[in-house]
Amino acid sequence: MGKVASLRETLDAPDLDLVAADLGDDAVWAAAAGGVDHVLHIASPIPDRAPKHDDELVIPARDGTLRVLRAARDAGVKRVVMTSSVAAICYGRDINPASFTEADWTNPDQPDTYADVRSKLASKRAARDFMATEEGAMEFCTIKLGAVIGPVLGRDLSASLEVIRKLLGGKLPGCPRLGFPLVDVRDVADMHLRAMTAPDVNGERSIAAGPFLWMRDTAEILKLRGGAQAKKVPVRTLPDWMIRASVLFDPTVRMVTSELGRERHCNASHARTMLGWTPRPVEESIVDCAKSLLAAQLVTGQAGY
Repeated sequence: MGKVASLRETLDAPDLDLVAADLGDDAVWAAAAGGVDHVLHIASPIPDRAPKHDDELVIPARDGTLRVLRAARDAGVKRVVMTSSVAAICYGRDINPASFTEADWTNPDQPDTYADVRSKLASKRAARDFMATEEGAMEFCTIKLGAVIGPVLGRDLSASLEVIRKLLGGKLPGCPRLGFPLVDVRDVADMHLRAMTAPDVNGERSIAAGPFLWMRDTAEILKLRGGAQAKKVPVRTLPDWMIRASVLFDPTVRMVTSELGRERHCNASHARTMLGWTPRPVEESIVDCAKSLLAAQLVTGQAGY
């Protein structure tokens, strides 16, 4: 609660009501949803290391989503916007298309999926099945996020921001052949507000993702536009065998070894057309992210701008 409460000052929102609720517990949800017209379900567990079993992520993600939906239905909520991930779209394929769209679904039985991917897919399918059985007036739509970057609001960082933080701090000897479609957190917020209020979006799936960038692409943007603060950023590519070998010393690396060399482009034209969504250039997002990390003194060995 303390982490969220600190947002009052950051966001200048003294009238913001905070209610403590647990995605793993039925208590409080009815009270939290009371008198609410719209719900944005934006929370899902994200691991900092590989879980021992998929259920450590799948069960809380799936059951937490169902708790939110049941509470929203019972409270007479008009619309629920669920935050999901492109992980529910673009994994488990032997051959990737030129770009993934909202019509695609991840196949969880393929070896390139892992616990976090399967948890995102399980929660989305559970939500879809729940809504298929409902006959009420509540509407439902989902937003599929790429890797979220951009300015930080506090010291609690997501895994996506850790990449830029480590690049700036020179904590990596080079860039693994890893990449993701990126999206700015400010554009994510904008899409959520649009999805919450736009007409005729019931049942829609929208992709919130910009261009796919390899880690080296991100490093080169930082190097080119970061000035003296980016002098430690590595731009050489690390061979795949080196990353796989590092699993012996850092088990957390195991979560990303299946991602090596995989290129997944996502097409967000549906969101642009349906919601009027226009994301900012990815270079701006990367630079603003770096500036905010440095200004907040979150990069070891670096001074702020």
